[in-house]
Amino acid sequence: MNAIFLAIVLVAFGTAAWRELFSIAADGVPSPMQALSAATIASAGEAVTLAIGLVGALALFLGLMKVAEAGGLLAILARLIRPLMTRLFRDVPAEHPAMGAMVLNLSANALGLGNAATPFGIRAMQELDKLNPRPGTATDAMALFLAINTSSVTLLPTAVIALRASAGSSDPAGILPTTLFASICGTVAAVATAFALARFFPADDAPLADARPDARPDARPQVQPEARGADARSADVARAESSLAEAGAVAWPFWASVLALVALAALVPITVVGGRAISPWIVPALVAGFLCFGLLRGVRVYESFVEGAKEGFEVAVRIIPYLVAILVAIGMLRASGALDAIVGAIGGFTARFGLPAEALPMALLRPLSGSGAYGVMASIIGDPAIGPDSYVGYLVSTLQGSSETTFYVLAVYFGAVQVRRVRHTLVAALVADFVAVAAAVAACRYLFG
Repeated sequence: MNAIFLAIVLVAFGTAAWRELFSIAADGVPSPMQALSAATIASAGEAVTLAIGLVGALALFLGLMKVAEAGGLLAILARLIRPLMTRLFRDVPAEHPAMGAMVLNLSANALGLGNAATPFGIRAMQELDKLNPRPGTATDAMALFLAINTSSVTLLPTAVIALRASAGSSDPAGILPTTLFASICGTVAAVATAFALARFFPADDAPLADARPDARPDARPQVQPEARGADARSADVARAESSLAEAGAVAWPFWASVLALVALAALVPITVVGGRAISPWIVPALVAGFLCFGLLRGVRVYESFVEGAKEGFEVAVRIIPYLVAILVAIGMLRASGALDAIVGAIGGFTARFGLPAEALPMALLRPLSGSGAYGVMASIIGDPAIGPDSYVGYLVSTLQGSSETTFYVLAVYFGAVQVRRVRHTLVAALVADFVAVAAAVAACRYLFG
């Protein structure tokens, strides 16, 4: 992200400087450098205004998620997908701690609980590394887990819905069908690619750690200090683990998982065909449904909602520096005229495939930086000439909700276990990203094009 941020600023400065030196400004029109200066200051102010506008929406959705989580929704999802996980990760014993951590990570990702998903993912990698006879080299299970992690099925992209609502969208939850479709396609591509490429990237040539006593399926690893520190930073982790323990960590029958997957797949054509009719019901139904779910599970819904809402306020404050950085860079790029030049050069080509040049920065930046992509999306849907309810607005929102920061995830998760030889992980994750982008374009063109 450092290189991307610096490159955008330098390109903007260089373009404005070239125009300032070699073009003649019309009377009454600010010079290129004057326009660049004004846009820099204005973009910083817009970032803070945007973050303040996000407070209410983030507080609402994180409050609802806290009620559902306290009611054990995460544990229910974990028990539901565990039989499927044991068939995907055949090298990992069903009762090994790695399996539980992976299940919790993917369940948290599906519900948009990014704060809980990251510590679970790090823990899963640490537990998988206990089964790794070749330290420093990714196992097939690690590669498959991270490929799925970077494209996991998204049921509720809460942060994207909140941003669309704060941007004045009349249909903030309208991206649910497109996000679900794109993330399912990306996950299927991730699994298929990881299995297909495993044989072409063998781990056999890496040194075997015969002396490693904990590289056994029955080894019970100790919690690493890094994982313990991550848990201390996230109350979501402790609460989710407690709800899973209450559920007894007993999986439901495999047919229940298959039935749930069939029901999930059935949602795609239903939401695609009736997406416009269904979308106005989604937000009110979520509010009523999550509160009723918590009430039936014995949750003190008001206290839990307020606790989650507080976290929403904290999240909005934390993202201000990231929004300032990326919105200033994008504002400079636009004011300098560089963005117009890029759009003019490649817009005609990419538009043939349903990917307007205005959305290209989002598609390219999403695998690199979540905060950067979030800022790009905020800038695009906040542009009065585009807006959140245009085709481009729906497309960039879907791209944000249906994919993950691939390079960031790989760097953090592999770094936690000091894996340097990633084998086919990056290729599988990038293939999943490409498929998710293509699926997002196809779904958005069908519904909103």
